[in-house]
Order: sequence, then C-alpha cells, then structure tokens
Amino acid sequence: MSYVAVKGGERAILNSHKLIAENRRGNRDLSELSLEQISEQFGLAVDRVMTEGSVYDRNLAALALKQAQGDAFEAIFLLRAFRTTLPRFAVSEPIDTSIMAVRRRISATFKDIPGGQVLGPTYDYTHRLLDFSLAAVGNDDLIEADRAEEALDPAMPRVIDILDDERLIEEDRDHGDGEVFDLTRQPMSFPAARDQRLQNLARADEGFLLGLAYSTTRGYGGAHPFVGEMRLGEVLVEIVPEDLGFPIAIAEITVTECQTINQFMGSLKKPPQFTRGYGLTFGHCERKAISMALIDRALRAPELGEDVRYPAQDEEFVLSHTDNVEANGLISHFKLPHYVDFQAELQLLRRLRTEHDAAISQESGQ
Repeated sequence: MSYVAVKGGERAILNSHKLIAENRRGNRDLSELSLEQISEQFGLAVDRVMTEGSVYDRNLAALALKQAQGDAFEAIFLLRAFRTTLPRFAVSEPIDTSIMAVRRRISATFKDIPGGQVLGPTYDYTHRLLDFSLAAVGNDDLIEADRAEEALDPAMPRVIDILDDERLIEEDRDHGDGEVFDLTRQPMSFPAARDQRLQNLARADEGFLLGLAYSTTRGYGGAHPFVGEMRLGEVLVEIVPEDLGFPIAIAEITVTECQTINQFMGSLKKPPQFTRGYGLTFGHCERKAISMALIDRALRAPELGEDVRYPAQDEEFVLSHTDNVEANGLISHFKLPHYVDFQAELQLLRRLRTEHDAAISQESGQ
C-alpha cells in the first residue's frame, strides 16, 4: 500500500508541474512574454528580484519572474538558488558612488544644492490615477523626455558633506579598510558589526524592512529622519587581477543610494550632532534604500549609547527575520504533509480530554 501511495503522489506532483506550465502560459492566442519585454517594461520588479536575489543580471531576474508568474518571492527564491551554483572568480573593489553617472538625485534637507535637484524617473509627482490609455492595444506612442543640453557633472558633491564640513554630523568612519564580513560564506553572528548588518539589509525583504522602518517613525524607535540625499545612477565595478596589480572595470551597474540624517541629542561620550543611516540597492529601489537606511540607523542604538527598546533596534530580531527566502521556506513548508505529527498531537489531545473529563466526573461525584 505504501508503494502505491508513493507512486500515486509522484504522478500527482508531475501533473502539478504540467498545470503550473499551463497556467504560466495562459491564453495561447496571446503572444508569449519575452525576457526582453519583462526586463524593459517591468524594470522595477526586475530590480527588486536582483537586489533580494543577490545577483545583478537583468535577464536572469526576468527569467525568474517569468517562471514564477510574477511572484516576486518565488522569483527571488529561484535566483538565490541559482546564485549558489555560480563560481566566484574575484572580489570587486568598493564602488565609488561619489562619481556616479546620476539619473536622479534629490535632497529633502536643502532646497538649493550643488549640482541642483535632479528629479529623474519617479512616481512621486504622479496623481496615482489609473491611466486607461495604457490598456489600449498597440499603444506604441513614442514619448521622449526633454534632454539637458549639458551632461551632469559626474563628480557631483554630496549634500551630506555640507554638514560634514561644519562638523554637525558624525564622522563617517566606514572607509572599507580591512577584511569585510561575507554573509554569503559566513554564518550570521551576534553581536553583528555594521558591515554584516548592511549586507543582511541589502538583500532583506522590502516589505519587512518597510514595516520596521515605518515603526521607527511612529514612536517605536524615536526616529525623525531626513533624506540627506537619494541617488540613482550607474557606477563602475572594478576588480584587481592578480597578474595585473591594478583595477580594471568589468561592468557598469545601476544602483540606488540613500543617506539619511537623524537627530541625536548627545550622550556623556558624544556631543549633540546629526547621525547617519545608509542604504544601497541594485537597480531602482528607492523604497527599499530608504527603509534600509532607517533600519541601519535604528540598529546603531547601542553604538550611540541609546536604549534598545523597540523591535527595529534589536539586531538579533531584525537580522534573523529579514530574509524572505528563509521566511518563505519555513512558512510554505506547513503546506507539506504533517500527518504523523498531527496524529501524535491528536492522540495526545484525546487522552488529555479523557483524563480531564474523568477528573471533572470524579469531582462532581464527590
């Protein structure tokens, strides 16, 4: 009987795979989505999958989204799993975002900033109304944005340097010197240094970070942040081959960087000053970058002598629950057969109920 059950289950699973493929394809009278279409027209979804999947490859992220029918969690799982099969042939140098080819750059702290505010592509100023013209078949109207006569200065100064020059913000001590923790090859450990925390947050689930970041601004973290600067643009990735001894560029990638400015009333060891929060993602992921910066600042509470009172300040709570691949795996496993476990609990509950009823009857008889 057990052999029949196994074979029957296997047949059902194989047929389930066929049903997935059928549902994924949808109406065959319609053209199949190409990876290029997904990459070009669902760019923000691709960027999220690349960031949380920890692989910068638009085609692979598009393939994962196609395979997962647009389910971001499943696509991230697929890409992260594929990542584990890839060899590592080099470790890149730290990217230099100060010379980013900027496409978007804003500051919420100063109106007039060196280089000017660059709005770039953003939904911030849209009315959030459905655009029914997009539903029209063959809507191929060419829309081109106005182009500036001169390119932006690649060495655009950072807004936060204005406060740095006046010594009103804490010194940036993270210069990338020394060995950096590698979360992909080393297990998480506590207490966690900032390099480990930032790596964890970089590929953390956006929704989880957003909720935690929201909590810090609603009284569960004492945060009132300002976006010192948000940048979107392209940066070079460089490596130093052993046989050359000097850096060479191997790729150009798109990143979003956010630096927040946060209040700090001072302590016995530190004077009142602004403090920093930092977020960096692949692609165009502003919501994730801001959330990351807010949580980065919240997790620095012990370093700054602040009381750890709220979930977003508890590094073990935060860092142990950010990974949507782990979370998805654990939650999804509850759908798998738990027949033996349940039968054991069922028998235990029946025995406890019998003993309980017997005790009540005996007490009533007395």
